[in-house]
Amino acid sequence: MASPQQDECVTKVELYVKCTDLVNKDVTSKSDPLACIEVDIRGTWVEVGRTERLKNTLDPTFTQVIQMDYYFEEVQKLRIGVYDIDNATKKLSDDDFLGQIECTLGQVVAAKSPYRKPLLKKSGKSFGKSAIFISAEEIQGNEVVNLTFSATKLDKKDTFGKSDPYLEMCKQSSDGNWQPVHRTEVIKNNLNPQWRQFSIPVRILCGSNYDQSIKIVCYDWDSDGSHDLIGNAETTLKEMITVSSGQQVQWPCINPKKEAKKKNYQNSGIIHLSSCQITKEYTFLDYVLGGMQINFTVGIDFTGSNGNPLSPSSLHYINPYDPNEYIKAITAVGAVCQDYDTDKFFPALGFGAKIPPDNKLSHEFPINFNPANPFCKGVDGILEAYRQCVPQIRLSGPTNVAPIIYHAAQFAAHAQQEDGAKSYFVLLLLTDGVISDMEDTFKAILYASGLPMSLIIVGVGGADFTLMNMLDGDDGVLRAPSGEPVKRDIVQFVPFIQFLNSPPSELAKHVLAEVPSQVTQYFKMRGMVPLNQQSTAT
Repeated sequence: MASPQQDECVTKVELYVKCTDLVNKDVTSKSDPLACIEVDIRGTWVEVGRTERLKNTLDPTFTQVIQMDYYFEEVQKLRIGVYDIDNATKKLSDDDFLGQIECTLGQVVAAKSPYRKPLLKKSGKSFGKSAIFISAEEIQGNEVVNLTFSATKLDKKDTFGKSDPYLEMCKQSSDGNWQPVHRTEVIKNNLNPQWRQFSIPVRILCGSNYDQSIKIVCYDWDSDGSHDLIGNAETTLKEMITVSSGQQVQWPCINPKKEAKKKNYQNSGIIHLSSCQITKEYTFLDYVLGGMQINFTVGIDFTGSNGNPLSPSSLHYINPYDPNEYIKAITAVGAVCQDYDTDKFFPALGFGAKIPPDNKLSHEFPINFNPANPFCKGVDGILEAYRQCVPQIRLSGPTNVAPIIYHAAQFAAHAQQEDGAKSYFVLLLLTDGVISDMEDTFKAILYASGLPMSLIIVGVGGADFTLMNMLDGDDGVLRAPSGEPVKRDIVQFVPFIQFLNSPPSELAKHVLAEVPSQVTQYFKMRGMVPLNQQSTAT
């Protein structure tokens, strides 16, 4: 039986701000600075918070933190302005301007030390030696409790057999109602069931409040959905964790209707908790703040089905005023990923073309034609190499993508040998049609699923990509031709045509949304903690 759907888990961060060497705007004393943080929402700057005003200082360290929702898959543009406050009005337009910066939230959280930039005038010129430092911390709430329940002597509810019991864990909402947050599996025909251990975030179970009431409800499952109540018990996480110290924890399973009717009623069975262990489940941001780098690689389809690049109908046609779909996809996804890589040098590869100097077919070549150094400087460097590459090659085929996946996997395999959670790799594969080497691709994905790597496939153009959906494991476990399942789901496929009339950010949000969970799944599978937690991990 599946657990109830949870509300989307939004990661929240707190931003800390300090400044140095601010310009002094006061005649008889020093400035009284305040920092204001704004976020770009569809082209409009919207204020998300302000620090306190500190009096008489040019080197303020503000204590008022600014809280923000954080989304890896979005480029969240920030503007931080600093003002000298000399009046009681809330508007800042009548206060002296001490400088501002623009950056992204991704740049701030990916900085290994406080993110530092010189404060600028609105004209873009520097404000002397004035500088601003921004630090980000995740708002913690990542404890997970692992629970193992059993029951004895439950009431018999079925006419021709015993009960089919399952448990439902409920937390009390602010209006006093009980909200189910987890259901165990059903144990058929058993009055003394032992359920499998399950894990649930403490935040979801009790709002991280160890004293908050938790209700354990036991039902007899019925195929028609009319599940019968066997009974329930109330407890708290504070009581449940006493089992860890060797103290037995159990509760009578009480059916309120039976209790009200029968004078000698005692219970409808006993619910036992045999293990309760609280562990910390590290988040994507934990790994980023710990120093993990995301390495971005691009693979581009140069097969003949894209059309002659000299023709405006070609998917590789270079129009300086109207970027083609390849350029749009690289720009959208790369804009997010580049904030998490310090050196911002990215390999860019092509496949399915005949390349100079000998006009031989290649399914794996650097688009800058430098095998010793296939790296491009930033997303702009990838796009420039792409524009230079297109006129020099002859589109060919077939559409074999396994070599590109193995190429990226080599980098990930090398990183896997390093100590600690230092690197993760994202391969963006752009293709205009269904791939030709599907069996080899399955094998490549199976191999990559055990490495620190995710694969994003964007279908470019108007081809029928129905068969490509089998690479995305959302509807089941992807298996190699041998039947061996992938170690984890690492593939996300999307046809670009679905986002043709949407802002580029919408494509990035869709294809990158699963990357944070894929990162944490990999490091959890490997038992690896964030770099800055290694000394404290046991």
